[in-house]
Amino acid sequence: MRKIPSLLAALTGTALLTAALATPASASSASATPASTSSASGTYQVTFRGMTLTFPLKWVSYQEADRIKVVTGSCADRAGDYFTPGCRAFWIFGPERIKRGHEGFNRYTPSRPYYPASDVQACPLNGKYHQVLGKATSAGVRQAGSGHKAHYRSWAGRCIVEGNGRQIATFNQREWYLPQSKILIVDQWNTPLLADTIKYADWN
Repeated sequence: MRKIPSLLAALTGTALLTAALATPASASSASATPASTSSASGTYQVTFRGMTLTFPLKWVSYQEADRIKVVTGSCADRAGDYFTPGCRAFWIFGPERIKRGHEGFNRYTPSRPYYPASDVQACPLNGKYHQVLGKATSAGVRQAGSGHKAHYRSWAGRCIVEGNGRQIATFNQREWYLPQSKILIVDQWNTPLLADTIKYADWN
């Protein structure tokens, strides 16, 4: 196992989660138990489709067959599906979610943002408003562990008032897509440490 970046170890501390790691009642098929925990480094590991990521203990993972929701901060509904507003989290998706990851439930490709819906969805920052995704502000290839590359995109997001379209807030939707491994990571909160976490992924 490669050494975890010192920045990650410094920021996570050694606090152990207890009640926060309980599985939500409305998501009985999910699991919030870390696969491997190290109290010395304040981290744990999650493996998905051969990729192993090292998370701070304060990030709580809820894993199902084809997706993982990783809650990183305040969250109004930890059991909520994608598009549930007011939850600081990012998502790791597998092939079933990728197959219907574009608007209209078409197959996901990096050329368009992840948006598995056919109608207007709530702004992630505040559910009173709608979200609109615009052009990519960044595009390229990013390292995702030794020998693996991800198609990377950052999409400009806006939160608008229904009816008049007045802009209330902005956000970025970051995506890392590994087509051979059939993994897609989506983050709407500019989660600190996530880019390095993916960069230093390990593989089985």
